[in-house]
This record gives sequence, C-alpha cells and structure tokens, in this order.
Amino acid sequence: MSISPQQRFLLLLILVGSLATVLGLVSRRARVLPYPVVLAGAGIVVGLLPGEPLPHVGADVILLAFVPGLVFEAALTLDLPELRRRLLPVGLLATVGVAVTVLLIGVLTHVALGFSWASGMLLGSILAATDPIAVVTLLRQLKAPSGLAAILEGESLFNDGTGVAVFSAVVATILAGHPSFGDATVRFAAITAGGAVIGVVVGFLGVALMRVAEDAPLEILATLVIAYGSYLAADLIHASGIVAVVAAGVVIARYGSATGKLHGTQLLGFWNLLAFVLNAMLFILVGAALPAWKLLPVGGLVLATFAIMLATRAIPVYGLLGAAAWRSPPIPWAWRHLTFWAGLRGALSVALALSVAGVAQIDSRVATVAYGVVLLSLLVQGGLIAPVTRALGIERAA
Repeated sequence: MSISPQQRFLLLLILVGSLATVLGLVSRRARVLPYPVVLAGAGIVVGLLPGEPLPHVGADVILLAFVPGLVFEAALTLDLPELRRRLLPVGLLATVGVAVTVLLIGVLTHVALGFSWASGMLLGSILAATDPIAVVTLLRQLKAPSGLAAILEGESLFNDGTGVAVFSAVVATILAGHPSFGDATVRFAAITAGGAVIGVVVGFLGVALMRVAEDAPLEILATLVIAYGSYLAADLIHASGIVAVVAAGVVIARYGSATGKLHGTQLLGFWNLLAFVLNAMLFILVGAALPAWKLLPVGGLVLATFAIMLATRAIPVYGLLGAAAWRSPPIPWAWRHLTFWAGLRGALSVALALSVAGVAQIDSRVATVAYGVVLLSLLVQGGLIAPVTRALGIERAA
C-alpha cells in the first residue's frame, strides 16, 4: 500500500499530536518533570527508532512556524506589573548577561576545545538564550514568589530577542567571508533596532485592530496576524524577527488589555494550546532530524561545552543580580541560586542549532554540539529543578 505525500503529512500530524497528548499526561502525572524534559526524552527516542525517518523540515520553516508563536505566547502572559518591579535585574541579564555569556563561551570553547573564534562565538550565541518558561510553570505549582517567576520569565523572553540578534549578526559576518567583532557588533545594532521598531509599529497597529474585534475568534485571529506578521515584516528587511515579536507581544500585553480584552479564557487558552503543540512538534521533529546517535562522535565536546555553559551562566547571574541587589526590591540568595540552575536551554536554541546544520561555511560540529548541550540542559537541569527548588526552600518562601 503506497502513501501519498499529503497522507504522509497528515499521518505525521496525527502521530505527533498523539505523542504530545501522551507526553502531556506523563508530565502532569509526574510533576517533578517539566514538559520540555519529557519532550527532550521523546525526541531522543524518536531519533533512535528504526525504519523510515520522519519528513525533513527545513530550518527556515522551523524558525518561521514555531518560534514566533512560542515567543508571542510568553509575551502575552507576562505579569507586567511584577516585571516592572524587577526590570533592572531582567534588563541586565537580557543584555549584559547575554553579551558576557556569548563572549565567555566563545573564548573558552576556542581555547579549551579547539573551535575557531567564529565557531566558538556562534556556539555561544546559540546557547545564550535561556528557556525557563516551563520551569516558571513548575515554580507556580510550588507556589514560588511572583518576583522570582518574573525574573526568570522576563529574562527568558527578552534574551530570546537579544540572543537571536547576536546569533544573526555572527552568522551574517561568517557568511560574508570576513568574520570580525566590529562587523558583528554593527550588524547586531542594526538587526536589533530594526526589529524593535517594526515590533512596536505592528504592536500598536494590532491594538487598533483589536479595538474593533467584537468576539474571541476575531481577537485570536488578530493576535495570530500580529505574532507572525511582525516576524515576517522584520525578516523581510533582514532585521530580527524575534525582537519584533517580543516588542509586538509586550505592546499587546500592555495596551491591548486597556481595551478590556486579553483576559478571556478563549484567547489565553488558544495560545497555551498552540505553545503546547509547537513545543511538542519542534522537539519531536528535531529529534528525528538530529538523532542522538550523531552525538556519539562528539560526546566529549558536548560534555565539555555543557560544563562551560554552566560555568559561564554563574558569572553573569551572581555578578549582575548582585549588582542589582542594591536597588529595592531585594533579591534573596535562594532566588539567585535558582536563577542560575533554571537557565535551561530549550526550543529556541534547538531551532537555531538546526538552522546552521549543513551550512558549508560553518563548522559541522557546531549544530550537533549545541543540540547535545540543549538535551543535557533539559535532562540534567530540568530533571533536577524540583529537588533543587525544594532544597532551597523556595516553595516555603511564597
């Protein structure tokens, strides 16, 4: 019996949806395991299954189809009043913290592991963006303080934007044939500024559009247009699509609520479901595209890079949160420890790693090592997040 391409695609959607449902139930039953941890394990298993592989999905499609929805959902559900109170530590972590992380990972992987300067900086930019959204969900289940959740969620959202802008700048300067720090810095400034301007413009256009939306389906459709339209508009002029989505999402979360909307269960339920499905499909598809057996030849590099990533995470977290502690409200030491440990790398880093796989001018080890580090981050850091949270007594500090 032959299967047409259309039937094969539908079968893929059915299989991914079924697997995502089962994994969601597993994650809900085993509350010590955040959902991305379960997905990472499933991705490994899918990649190792014998038989015909799942259909290949291009990196451009992954970045365009998956990342804007995930980022916009995070922006839409931000606790803006609490975020404003924690703006200094969040801002430091998402700007200075990202720069320090990229530089330290780039230098250490060059000196200790033999990567070229360009490849080391590219690896650093892939691993600079944290993804603790699922950890925040777990913290709320444990009744952790809202201030800590705001720091983790705010850092994740904003350093998604800055991290991807750094990544885009590094890739552009490598592909130009003359990689340099100065060229990458200029490109980063242009990419970030362009994305921010487009995101703000699209966001306010979206607010105007939502004011005339009379029911939930129209509001949902409007937010979909805003999320993916801001990304596409920025991408067309070679600015940062992720920065644009972050800016548009924050504008909608701040000013869209002034219309009396954005609080309906239908809208937020839709975006929660979409983020759930996108996360599931992304990890499963990438697990098939970069199967775990490919990690074996670079296993030592993966372990060493993971250790470097943890060490470089400690420097900006303790340094910058310590610098921000002089200004009220205070940041307890237990919060700082958990912010360090909860700096998971997740869906965005996976998508970025896949986007440079197979590019001739880029070291082929970069994508594989980055994917391996993300898996270790999810399995080790994510798997231990609940015991670490309880050991720090954070659930009792609520």
